Amino acid sequence: MLQYLRNLQLASANLPVGGFTYSQGLEWAVEAKWVTNQIETKDWLLQQMYSTLRFCDLPILARLHQCTINQDEQGFSYWIKNLLRQRETCELRLEEQQRGKAFFRFLEGLGFIHPWQNLLIQSQIAGFAWYGATNKMSLEDIQISWSYSWLESNIMAAIKLVPLGQQAGQQLIYQLSTLLPSIITQANAIEDNDIGAGSPLVAIASSCHENQYSRLFRS
Repeated sequence: MLQYLRNLQLASANLPVGGFTYSQGLEWAVEAKWVTNQIETKDWLLQQMYSTLRFCDLPILARLHQCTINQDEQGFSYWIKNLLRQRETCELRLEEQQRGKAFFRFLEGLGFIHPWQNLLIQSQIAGFAWYGATNKMSLEDIQISWSYSWLESNIMAAIKLVPLGQQAGQQLIYQLSTLLPSIITQANAIEDNDIGAGSPLVAIASSCHENQYSRLFRS
């Protein structure tokens, strides 16, 4: 029961990591009229779920989780560096690091002190993995928390930007979250050499967003 509650806390939109301030390129995609309605929003998110989430975020989270269990600091550092290399723009790398610092402050506020501070501040995914393993949470539970948090944050951004109504946002959460268990299963079968993000449209949108004249979001 306690681990279930911890999982809910990690998935909460109220987690103080600033997730509501990032759109991961969606703001420019809306400006460019790539994404103009609910169907196009769904397609935009699906592409990322089956590429970035499945082939990058979730497999690396799994390896960071195992490195924490094994107390393998060198391996932990290696996979954080690998993750940062997968963030294809300066903006996306900065977001990963800013979220990492914010998540580490969250851990400090709960009383967690760890000598891997210099690693944990580099990535929120690293913090998720470390926190989950430290609290004896299963890998699948942590991956569900991360995936749902990612999905909800992106849909909240779409509600503001596209814009979508609240009902349309809830429909998207319902439809897309149904796919997460299968994506997690596939992600956990991926070999080390097959890990890698491949979202060229997101990379283009993020690069353009760095210089977008008027914007609401940090990425």
